[in-house]
Amino acid sequence: MTSSPSDPTLERHFKGHRDKVTSVDLSCNMKQIATGSMDSSVMIWNMKPQMRAYRFDGHKDAVTSVQFSPSGHLVASASRDKTVRLWVPSMKAESTAFRAHTATVRSVSFSGDGQNLVTASDDKTIKVWTVHRQKFLFSLKQHMNWVRCAKFSPDDRLIVSSSDDKTIKLWDKNSRECIHSFYEHAGYANHVDFHPSGTCIAAASTDNSVKVWDIRSHKMLQHYQAHSGVVNSLSFHPAGNFLITASSDSTMKILDLVEGKLLYTLHGHQGPVTSVAFSGTGEYFASGGSDEQVMVWKSNFDCAGGSHGVRLQHRTTSSSTAQPSFDSHPSALCSEAPEPSEHFNGQDSHTAAHTQSASRSGSHSRATHSHTYRHLSSSSSSTHQPQTRGLPQRSPQVQAQAQASDGGVPPGLASTLEHIMGQLDVLTQTVSILEQRLTLTEDKLKDCLENQMEIGLHLQRREEA
Repeated sequence: MTSSPSDPTLERHFKGHRDKVTSVDLSCNMKQIATGSMDSSVMIWNMKPQMRAYRFDGHKDAVTSVQFSPSGHLVASASRDKTVRLWVPSMKAESTAFRAHTATVRSVSFSGDGQNLVTASDDKTIKVWTVHRQKFLFSLKQHMNWVRCAKFSPDDRLIVSSSDDKTIKLWDKNSRECIHSFYEHAGYANHVDFHPSGTCIAAASTDNSVKVWDIRSHKMLQHYQAHSGVVNSLSFHPAGNFLITASSDSTMKILDLVEGKLLYTLHGHQGPVTSVAFSGTGEYFASGGSDEQVMVWKSNFDCAGGSHGVRLQHRTTSSSTAQPSFDSHPSALCSEAPEPSEHFNGQDSHTAAHTQSASRSGSHSRATHSHTYRHLSSSSSSTHQPQTRGLPQRSPQVQAQAQASDGGVPPGLASTLEHIMGQLDVLTQTVSILEQRLTLTEDKLKDCLENQMEIGLHLQRREEA
């Protein structure tokens, strides 16, 4: 038997960056939070109140992405200065830097074993590196525009990437080939990541939507139109049951992937929420925003018995079908954050851990948490209990609804479009192969010319002798 989750609560929030926070990540032991900012710094925040934060200044331009290594002993950061840095997250602020790309590096991510890094850049390429020596291994080059994000699959065999060319590509790490392209028509994906099971990917799009795709059947499983602004970031709960999203509409949404619907809307940031990430256990998640603040939330999800083998319902959720029953707005929490001291001591505000929970039963309920959030209406709260041991089989009505929502086009037209997309993909690969052959031909011609010059010089010397 499963139980419904308790309401998420804001545990702490920090203020110390001098510009928009662009990226957040939590260490595996939940002792530290890493953040990057447009102020060109990386900061490491300690969860213990008595420990100060560390500011790492090394990048010459905005930091676009940060991530802890799986062991928590390193932090990787990407920057608009075209470099990637690897930091030891301690007071000494030791780091090594390497020029990773010829343009802004948009994202950096560790492989599951911690041995490799994958980077994505405005130079339209994805690159894979070794962590130990920061040695370049190979590039993936089929995107036609800036690459916003690239991530390894949980088993490290695949890489997923998203680009301003409105495609999301799946790559085989060993063969280094693109094995499938998902096409976005209304916008492009700012952020993309693998489900913990490795069988699905989720994309946060500029068309305000979140989509979940099956990487085996290449079908869209779920489509959420819950935000009213660009979706900037997302993160799967480690159990695979929930997905949290961050948007420029100033909210975060927690989506129940088992039931296929919106579960919570969280308020707290003043302005766009730029990044969000679950901790390794899913007990906490962190968020960063354009208001320069970093917030740490306790999930309070009951995921007992959850597993990566969760089967996702085919659902389409729109904002029109997920209206909240109430919206409490106590004084804005963000305005209460104290200015940081010289050493960034105590720049967080604790919230009461045992405040009265919001009622789920009526439209006149009031929330008494020190943060504001929205809850689903009572008509849906009675059925929003997530199932963590698997899903009930879909009824024929649900199946028909899913098919209608997966694109909203007739089957004949859909298959024709899919065929055209496939042919375009083949053409793209053919052009790429021709480019490689042309490069090889140019190299061979260059070698021939150099050999001719050497032979000519050798003959000239013999004649002079």
